[in-house]
Amino acid sequence: MGPRALERTGGRPLWAQLQDDLLRRIRAHDFDASFPGELALTEEYAVSRHTVRQALGQLRADGVVVAERGRPPRLARGGPPPAIEAPVDEVYSLFASVEESGRTQTSTVRRLDRVADGVVATRLGLEESTPLLLLERLRLADDEPLAWDRVWLPWDVAGPLVGVDLTRTGLYAELATRAGVHVDGGRERIHADVADAATARLLDIPTGAPVFRIDRLGSSGDRAVEWRHTTVRADRFCLSATFGTRAPTPWSLEAAHPAH
Repeated sequence: MGPRALERTGGRPLWAQLQDDLLRRIRAHDFDASFPGELALTEEYAVSRHTVRQALGQLRADGVVVAERGRPPRLARGGPPPAIEAPVDEVYSLFASVEESGRTQTSTVRRLDRVADGVVATRLGLEESTPLLLLERLRLADDEPLAWDRVWLPWDVAGPLVGVDLTRTGLYAELATRAGVHVDGGRERIHADVADAATARLLDIPTGAPVFRIDRLGSSGDRAVEWRHTTVRADRFCLSATFGTRAPTPWSLEAAHPAH
């Protein structure tokens, strides 16, 4: 079949045209033997690598291709992986949700620092000058970016986490083990958004792709011990609520119950 020329003046973005033409060629079995890499597509279509990455990012989000870091893209077999499901009617752990889906959850720690943040301290019911621990992570499922996670905790609670390897463990488990703190309640606010350029680069998705933004206030007993902001890919994550003979749990996209 071969590539079709892309329209360079006006019309749809180049990456969207490239995505459509790759879909056409996939349906025509053009790539049954192998799928071309980024450089080959850049040369074949005479576009930038950024354009190719945006097109491949959307094809991956749609479950058409698999494009893991450090490996050439390939056609997906059997469709996209099922979304990772998290309950909104109980305390939940993103780490546990990923593992229970049959995938491996790892984290790249981008920051682990003692900080001062008057706004967050106030949210936690503390004096504005109270020292906090800021933990920023890129959360991955089977080496695929899933969520960008930033959490602030009181330093007197979270100090024992400094120096801990958080690559392959859940924050709540470490808090319980090392600080004796169990996050057992709180509230969460969830809203839909689209990825800006910085978020898209981190999560390896096209700019403008759908995401969930989650704000969470986690507590241990009567004390607020966590303020968290998480941005998670909407194509890999869903929320669930349970109904039945027990009293129903109120649920909405604005308010739920805790915690990663």
